[in-house]
Amino acid sequence: MRKALRGFLSLAVLIGTVSATGASAGAATAAEPATIRPAVSDSGTSTDIKDRILAIPGMSLIEEKPYAGYRYFVLNYTQPIDHRHPSKGTFQQRITLLHKDTSRPTVFYTGGYNVSTSPSRSEPTRIVDGNQVSLEYRFFTPSRPSPADWSKLDIWQAASDQHRVFTALKRIYSKNWLTTGGSKGGMTATYFERFYPKDMDGVVAYVAPNDVVNKEDSAYDHFFANVGTKECRDRLNGVQREALVRREPLEKKYAQYAADNGYTFSTVGTLDKAYEAVVMDYVWAYWQYSLLADCDSIPADAKNAPDQAIWDSIDSISGFSAYADQGLANYTPYYYQAGTQLGSPDIKQPWLGKLSRYGYQPPRNFVPRSIPMRFQPSVMRDVDTWVKHHASHMLYVYGQNDPWGAERFRLGAGARDSYVFTVPGGNHGSNVAGLAPAENATATAAILRWAGVAPAAVQADPAKAKPLAKFDARLDKKDLTTEHRLGTRRP
Repeated sequence: MRKALRGFLSLAVLIGTVSATGASAGAATAAEPATIRPAVSDSGTSTDIKDRILAIPGMSLIEEKPYAGYRYFVLNYTQPIDHRHPSKGTFQQRITLLHKDTSRPTVFYTGGYNVSTSPSRSEPTRIVDGNQVSLEYRFFTPSRPSPADWSKLDIWQAASDQHRVFTALKRIYSKNWLTTGGSKGGMTATYFERFYPKDMDGVVAYVAPNDVVNKEDSAYDHFFANVGTKECRDRLNGVQREALVRREPLEKKYAQYAADNGYTFSTVGTLDKAYEAVVMDYVWAYWQYSLLADCDSIPADAKNAPDQAIWDSIDSISGFSAYADQGLANYTPYYYQAGTQLGSPDIKQPWLGKLSRYGYQPPRNFVPRSIPMRFQPSVMRDVDTWVKHHASHMLYVYGQNDPWGAERFRLGAGARDSYVFTVPGGNHGSNVAGLAPAENATATAAILRWAGVAPAAVQADPAKAKPLAKFDARLDKKDLTTEHRLGTRRP
């Protein structure tokens, strides 16, 4: 979960946070946003969309950016630090809004990390030609309470953030809503649906990991033993092994690299631990972000390759800045969640023999020791059970060669109008467009149907389904490698 993770109390406590009809629902009700003031002008006609949005109590404008065919707003919204006890303080959560028209459906996008403040459009937004609300995940700066009570960073609190934003904006955007996200964002969309199943009309979750039993990770070991081709696996394994065989000269290079860039290693503990963490991520990171066709760029004869070639390959794929304090700081909320609720993979990598000193290091190693952590094993089990028995209007898309898909969401007998599809040869950037034609059409038709905008021709024949909005190179092109790079152990 660094660059691979890096382009996740007891059941009683969980039930207190998950029950949509019990105590948590009551707490959420107590934290509901106030009624929106009437958004009409003196003449009785609707006011400008910006005025309507800013009439929502707690909503404030950071900036508006022009974009042809849309209005784009960067906003702050006042949220309770603790949705069970709204009177115990608030924080400002950053939101962006790509406004097209209130007569169109709205897509609620969650990345699970920081929110971009440049206009962009998720795939479902393009498919339904709609509006898009994007939410920064709580505790990612600047959306972090001060002082930070880390016990209030959990999946129910985050879902409740999303619920309040939806409730506030639904009065303006009254048509159908879908929620979507990729990787940790796909997890976030799933958790939102689990805790607030009446909010959304559909869920589109991309490459969403599902680590149900944190201590059982054999699915990942099986994945790495079979992914791609033997030739490609041998190349990657050889480079990774050489990086540990040549630890002494390459760590000297690493020390100079750290000194040149002002990197320190207080959180992970030592330069040696940071170096090994980067190297141990290498194979995972390759399959997360690259394709089988990219294997030609990996040194074929690692044993005889110069040190610089080994360094360059590891750095370009795993990133030597990943486990420096400066590389970890922005991702403390992720590693905290991975070590308290989401879980994290622990892979064996037998081709390394006994060269590893620390193994695949746990999330605790990447969070400052001043922040207490305790893992809650029942949380993911609850979500997994709910999806199997209650999934409705939920679509999961995975990549065949993405390691995060080794442990994925699966549908059970209770699922209704829901799907799990896999992109052949796909990596962590897999999407509906990459699916085989029949599955692409099925998925696109479902998204249009859930959004309430399926044309009559699509309703009669799902094979005719296609996005309603034209491709826009600026809005629609998304580079996963720049979004998540700098630590691959993150989904």
